[in-house]
Amino acid sequence: MPEAADAERVFRDLVQQGNTLVFGTTFGYMAPMLKVAADSPQVRFEHATGYKQAANLRSYDARTYEGAYMAGVVAGAMTKTGTLGVVGSIPIPEVIRNINSFTLGAQSSNPKVTVKVVWVNEWFNPPQETNAAQTLINAGADVLMQNTDSSAVLQTAEKNGKYAFGWDSDMSSYGPKAHLGSAVIDWSPYYIASVQAALDGSWSAGPGKHSWWGVKEGAIDLVSLNAAVPAEVKARVDQVRAGLKDGSFVIWKGPIAGQDGKEVLARDAVADDPFLQNIKFYVKGVEGQVPAGK
Repeated sequence: MPEAADAERVFRDLVQQGNTLVFGTTFGYMAPMLKVAADSPQVRFEHATGYKQAANLRSYDARTYEGAYMAGVVAGAMTKTGTLGVVGSIPIPEVIRNINSFTLGAQSSNPKVTVKVVWVNEWFNPPQETNAAQTLINAGADVLMQNTDSSAVLQTAEKNGKYAFGWDSDMSSYGPKAHLGSAVIDWSPYYIASVQAALDGSWSAGPGKHSWWGVKEGAIDLVSLNAAVPAEVKARVDQVRAGLKDGSFVIWKGPIAGQDGKEVLARDAVADDPFLQNIKFYVKGVEGQVPAGK
């Protein structure tokens, strides 16, 4: 369903059919789901990537920034121009956080890299994603990352003899030579846990009830690394993955500077979830400006 008013009709229809646990799987469903939840107190609702909750509605998200960081580790090692490109969807904290985390990962491999961003202001628009990717390549980027949902960025990189990453799912088949890896989400661990909680009576919601799962819970990974990626880079990704899983590695740990060079995290300070969920700035190394009013 489009992120539009008609989503409310579908949620009401699902309730009328007798469903007692309803998932809304995109950010734009938040307002209609809140409205339907208020009218259907006997039904449990789950909203993906949102930030509002209710007595019978809770929200959940994936720590996509962990996959973006691991992709950055690879990108920083594979770039020859020192310029990376990101096709951004909608400039909300989630996406800005992913761009920054990709940059931090790349800087861990190559401190001198810079990152250019082109926004398309949609989650899925293959023609615009293609144009954005070509613009970044024309500007010197030889490795692309995206926070959009189609394979257009990867396919554009393939046509231009550049590298890119898949996003959300394994996109290696769309550009076998260009594909360095895919930052994938696996929602199934969360869905299984949620349904089990509903079945055994432990499901709960309410203000502030939000789940945010990542590598630790099996919800995020970087998969299908290209054979061209050196063994030592793959080993570094494995090290990061293991550290994220056992808690020994933290991506957002100071010192970290903003784009203007001012410190946003002091040395050894670790960003908490409220900090991460409200990021509206670029870190040092990202070019351009965050679009205003977001």
